[in-house]
Amino acid sequence: MKTSSFSRTYDKRVVLSLPELEIEKGRVTAIIGPNGSGKSTFARILASVERADGKKPILSGVSVGYLPQKSFPFRMSTMKNILLNGNDRERAAELMRTLGVEALARQSAKRLSGGETARMALCRILMRPYELLILDEPTAAMDMESTLAAEKLIRKTCDEQGCALVLITHSVSQARRIADRVIVLHRGRLVEQGETEQVLGAPEQEQTRHFLEFYGI
Repeated sequence: MKTSSFSRTYDKRVVLSLPELEIEKGRVTAIIGPNGSGKSTFARILASVERADGKKPILSGVSVGYLPQKSFPFRMSTMKNILLNGNDRERAAELMRTLGVEALARQSAKRLSGGETARMALCRILMRPYELLILDEPTAAMDMESTLAAEKLIRKTCDEQGCALVLITHSVSQARRIADRVIVLHRGRLVEQGETEQVLGAPEQEQTRHFLEFYGI
């Protein structure tokens, strides 16, 4: 699937301007870059939660699942929160076991810790299949054990469902572990894209090299 080129302007300042992008089905595309590079803005526009300049969606005719950076628990049990996105209790229980929150099924979701809330929200978005799945920093609040379990589940979901999966992440290591392709943003512009090992192992652009050096790669 291909997005249209677009820009996003705030207070007469262009904060994001991107060309057409190919997002491939059955593959994980990681969006990386420093803070303020436009990663989350891109995710919101791709999900049609926010509109680009001109008010036109950049992608249409595709079923989209979007997990925002800040997970939101509703005032009900953890299990009921997850079932808001599908009523398959067996699927919900399987996801909860995978992410280690099955013991919290009856607990009020408002009492979950930050990491538990993130795991609950990931379970919820994965309750149904989508053609395009957008995850914005899904593991940022998780410890390493939970992060690795979540990454395995994300990779499995993409492989089994054949969806196009866009992962917004600040972690270069995470992109290296589970992404097939990487897109690097810098100050709202695309500076480099390609296969993960090529971009992260032998970057062509100076901005990419500086970013990777800063993150210890």
